[in-house]
Formats: sequence, C-alpha cells, structure tokens
Amino acid sequence: MPSYDYPFNERIRTFLRVEDLFAKVLYNIEASHEYQHHCALLTLLQILDIIDRSELRSDLMQELSRQRTVMDALQGNPAIAPQKLAEILNEIDTATDSLRAENTKLGQTLRTNEWLMSIKQRAGIPGGVCEFDVPSYHYWLGLGEDRRKQDLKSWLNPLVPMHNAIVIIMRILRGSGSTTKLVAANGAYQQMLGGSKPAQMLKIDIPDNLTCFPEVSANKYAINIRFNILDFTQKPQKYDEDVNFTLTLCNL
Repeated sequence: MPSYDYPFNERIRTFLRVEDLFAKVLYNIEASHEYQHHCALLTLLQILDIIDRSELRSDLMQELSRQRTVMDALQGNPAIAPQKLAEILNEIDTATDSLRAENTKLGQTLRTNEWLMSIKQRAGIPGGVCEFDVPSYHYWLGLGEDRRKQDLKSWLNPLVPMHNAIVIIMRILRGSGSTTKLVAANGAYQQMLGGSKPAQMLKIDIPDNLTCFPEVSANKYAINIRFNILDFTQKPQKYDEDVNFTLTLCNL
C-alpha cells in the first residue's frame, strides 16, 4: 500500500529529506556499477548541503533527550513490554553517545576533503563531472567496485550517527499516531485540527490499485488533501472519484 508522509514543520521536513537521501546512498553503495556509485557520491554531497543549512546535531540531541525522558516515565507500566522498552532506551542512549562523541561540526571531515569539495562544486554544473572536466574523478570511478565501496563507506561513516538518530526519531514519530479510515469524496478531503498538542506529520496510505496520488496542504489548524491523476503530458489533474484511504496524525 503506497504511503505518503507530509511534515508540518521544518525540523521534520529536514529529517525526512535526510532519511530519503540516506536510503538512496546506502542502496547505491551496495550496487556494483560505477554509475550507481556516482549516484551514491552525488547523493552524499546533497546530504552535506542539507546539514550545512541546519542545526541538525542540536535538534537531534534535544529530541533524543526528550524521548529518553518520555520513555523513562513508562518504566513499570504494565501495558509496556519491559524488554522492548529497554531496547528502545538503549538505542536512544547509543545514538546520543555517538552524536556527542563527534566534536566537530556534522560533515566537517568531508568539508576538509578538498578533492570531494571540488567534485561537489563541479556537480552543480549540468554534466560538470565528465572525464574531460575532472579526470581525477574518472580515474577514481575506474579503480574498481571494492575500492569505490571502501571510499564511499569511509566518507559516509561520520554521518552514520546522525542517520541512526533520525531513524530512531522517525520510527517513534510514525508509531505515535492514531490511524483513521476515511473517504475523500470526489477526490477531496478536509479536516480541521485542534488540541493542545498539534501534529508534526501526517501519513496517508492508499490502496495500490488506485491510479491517483495525494497532494497535501496542511498546518496546525487544518488539513486539505486533494487526490490527483497523472498522464505524464500535463500538470496533474483532479481525481473525481471517491478515494478510500487511511490518515495517521503523528506527534512526538
């Protein structure tokens, strides 16, 4: 069943972007062809761009600390499995320690690599890393699968603690919501939001046999969902049939 996440604030938006880019990096690193390793490196450089523009480490440390406090309060609750709670607490502690152990700015080891930064600069130009532009990069791509994987994992390694923290936080966030089965009449749905604790993200799941996708406009006051169809020749058009879907409002 296709699932769509929609963040309500910039912090969750950043977490989702890094999560998505990391999944692509890890997938392409495990591949064997030099083109896939090229994609892995360019995606890694995109992650660097994102963390350059945010206080990601402090946001992660703050959220992990808050979740540690919340989980601590659940100890002794008969409705909570003690072993599962202990595992989550251990994951939070490990992620926090790993983030704290890195004394430099996130990604700083990559920024001090002049060769990588030259690739990053050229990558912003369409076709800018062709062999005649950066022969050293063409040489690296030809070094073989094992060497490329070794280098990519080495460059990615300083960012792994950040990724592990995001994985924990997003798992807790996605598991926090209550799911409701709804119907979008004629492909449109609106819901007013209230309560003292506003949602931070919503998740939409639709049956995989539907030929439509949701576009969301939302804030802490209201949600507007419009289901569209795509014919690949013009901008998306409104889907005019009723859509059965599930909506999950998530809050840490």
